[in-house]
Amino acid sequence: MGCERGLLLSLGIWTVFKPAGGRGSMAPETRGGKAEERPLRFGVLETMLATIDPTAPTAAMRIPGFRRFVIGLFTLTIAIQIQGTVVGWQIYELTHDKLALGLIGLAEAVPFIGAALYAGHVADRHDRRGVALAAMTLLTACAAALLVLPTVVRPGMLQLAIYAVIVTSGLGRSFLMPARQALAAELVPRELYGNAIAWRSGTWQLAAVLGPAIGGLLYALGGPTLAYAADVALMVAGLVAFVRIRHRSVIRREHTEAIMRSLATGIRFVWREQLIVGALSLDLFSVLFGGATALLPVFAEDILHVGPQGLGLLRAAPAFGAVVTSVLIAYMPPFRRTGRVLLRATAVFGLTMIAFGLSTTFAASVGVLVLSGAADMVSVFVRSTLIQTLTPTHLLGRVSAVNAIFVGSSNEIGAFESGVTAKLFGTVPSVVLGGMATLLVVTVTGLRLPALRKLGRMDTHAAG
Repeated sequence: MGCERGLLLSLGIWTVFKPAGGRGSMAPETRGGKAEERPLRFGVLETMLATIDPTAPTAAMRIPGFRRFVIGLFTLTIAIQIQGTVVGWQIYELTHDKLALGLIGLAEAVPFIGAALYAGHVADRHDRRGVALAAMTLLTACAAALLVLPTVVRPGMLQLAIYAVIVTSGLGRSFLMPARQALAAELVPRELYGNAIAWRSGTWQLAAVLGPAIGGLLYALGGPTLAYAADVALMVAGLVAFVRIRHRSVIRREHTEAIMRSLATGIRFVWREQLIVGALSLDLFSVLFGGATALLPVFAEDILHVGPQGLGLLRAAPAFGAVVTSVLIAYMPPFRRTGRVLLRATAVFGLTMIAFGLSTTFAASVGVLVLSGAADMVSVFVRSTLIQTLTPTHLLGRVSAVNAIFVGSSNEIGAFESGVTAKLFGTVPSVVLGGMATLLVVTVTGLRLPALRKLGRMDTHAAG
């Protein structure tokens, strides 16, 4: 009940953060010789585009609201990555049970997936910045709860208390993801979507490099208390950055239908767009079977013997590969044969998972995880660009929610699947078989979805 009240309070206080009037994002206005920000009228992004070279690698970052979005995303992601690293090590230290690690994913997946469609409806019916702020407030409260739990909960109940916080965190993330993704699309004109996604994904991946490494180091230096304190501080910094985004979503009356009809509209749109369905399905099943993140504490402790610092580097390695790839994508011209690039990248991801499962040295394990992150980044870029390019603005929240269900299923349910299969067959066979399953998924997808296989340049597609 306390968690439910926290969610209701968080969803209610978003109105406190609403900017004082106006719609759209903000741009400088001169008054008394000084530039200050004022709410901009509808269509200002198109006007702003006239002053920005859309082919410039930093084009999207020249928009103030998007810069603040990226700063908030960066600090929040570092915090979430620190939390994920520390929670995994803490649970394994308490239990030495592989299934307990898998249950972390299940505890987050159930509320995340269960509330995702409704969260997308909320993101399309209300100011997306406000919804994101409410969800971030709840996540900050969860981080604070993890900090104080060891001092207020009996040792025998600590594991269950951590799971309870993870459940609440999953609920907050369910509302954050569609609102944040839709907000990102509102902050830049459609012509800059590809560039903005490259910067957004690269920023996320850079934070995902730093977060686990910082989390592992802080845990080694000061235990969970120091790590969770940094987690809370970074959550607050991200919250402040989003508060400073001067933007209001434009909600059109003709797109505010009843909730069930609203949810059905989003699902029908995704189902009709076979390119989106194909990209989502490929990502879902490849990561569901091939992901090994949940078992990294086992590899760090029992196979590679590198401790919490090594765990941090293992968790950071895929993100490092993704950062390098995102920078390359930002400077590269659009893919000419996007479908083939996507299928090949996913196959490389499966191969790297097999190599990681068979590796017995720390350096080799880090190296193949770097390659896995590089391959996965291509999938993230293609999927995100397809969704934002093909989806009308008024449906972005609901379509992002469907995307969140696929991503949540692949990541969190995949973590549970990894824990179960590792418990039944052993850690190494679980990872190797998962990589082989990914290769099978790529083969079947390429044969059954020729439209995805033949997909060319994504910038030739647009929402109807």
